[in-house]
Amino acid sequence: MKINFKHLSKDEIHGILSGLKAPSYATGQIIDWIYRKSACSFDDMTNLPKQLRTQLESIACISSLTLLKKSVSRDGSQKFLFGLEDNESIESVLIPNSTARDRYTLCVSSQVGCSLGCKFCATGGLGFKRNLFAHEIVDQVIASRRIIARNRNAVGGDDIKKTLSSKASVITNIVFMGMGEPLNNFNEVVNALWRLIKFMDFSKRKITVSTAGVVPGMNMLAKTGPDISLAVSLNATTEETRNRIMPINRKYPLKKLIEACRDYPLSPRRRITFEYVLLGGVNDSTDDAHRLVSLLKGIRSKINLIPYNSPSHVSDALLPSFDAPDDTRVLAFQKILKKAGMTAIIRKSMGSDIAAACGQLKAAYR
Repeated sequence: MKINFKHLSKDEIHGILSGLKAPSYATGQIIDWIYRKSACSFDDMTNLPKQLRTQLESIACISSLTLLKKSVSRDGSQKFLFGLEDNESIESVLIPNSTARDRYTLCVSSQVGCSLGCKFCATGGLGFKRNLFAHEIVDQVIASRRIIARNRNAVGGDDIKKTLSSKASVITNIVFMGMGEPLNNFNEVVNALWRLIKFMDFSKRKITVSTAGVVPGMNMLAKTGPDISLAVSLNATTEETRNRIMPINRKYPLKKLIEACRDYPLSPRRRITFEYVLLGGVNDSTDDAHRLVSLLKGIRSKINLIPYNSPSHVSDALLPSFDAPDDTRVLAFQKILKKAGMTAIIRKSMGSDIAAACGQLKAAYR
């Protein structure tokens, strides 16, 4: 079986090249081709000696995700269904920046399925299949860049030379908000974060990891991970409500989660983003808004208010029924937070018409 270079660390790649008597600079060149230029084969690496390319092709490979399906929303969002080597599948969502042309945020998955079972999330309804490897997480970025490049240049098939010659680095932000709980796949997610930063030159400030409240993972991320942005999926202001809609709260109660957020070290000008999915009649009352102000008092924070999207593309067997909140309740909720001096933004979920909005990813492919 050939060695997959995407599975290897920089030191491991260097070790193989040393055994082939390759020049020392070849390690950096190969990493540049794989991660910055999205190369799929060693033959693409035209600045490497031909003999070395031939040697590498005989013993190694560069894996890539298989695009199984692409869905395009009327708002410009794109959902990609990617096939993995073991025939499992994951979804990623490309979201256009509303203020800058040809700039995107990519929402990536960290697991196949999810074990948390949040009641408003389709992914949790599927259960947990497995963790993604670091290279499978990063590959979502690489594959998405290739898709963008081909679209921009109207390249048919897989004309790699034209694809790589285009300016494909238009993904400016990465958010770990796709399928799975990132902090339940801690080691591979942190490995992927370092690859994005060191190999692909993404700014730490442009990467966000979202958690449903895995408190030990938050503590470890603060101690051993890169200084990326943290988002916490909160969605309730009482233990009772959070227990009902987010079973993880029974293991890491709201009180412990808020304590962990207070203790989380933040660099200057950094804030924790709290995501709050508003469910009609469940967590959208004025009392909830006032409790949220009290909970987050003293924490440098930003609150994203996300009106619930009824996932019409998802089987009723996967999700209980929730109602979207009334617009007046959403505005009243935001007004209370802003009056208390908090930053509270009502987020329009992109891609809802293609089941790509918050909580809708399910990777159902047959």
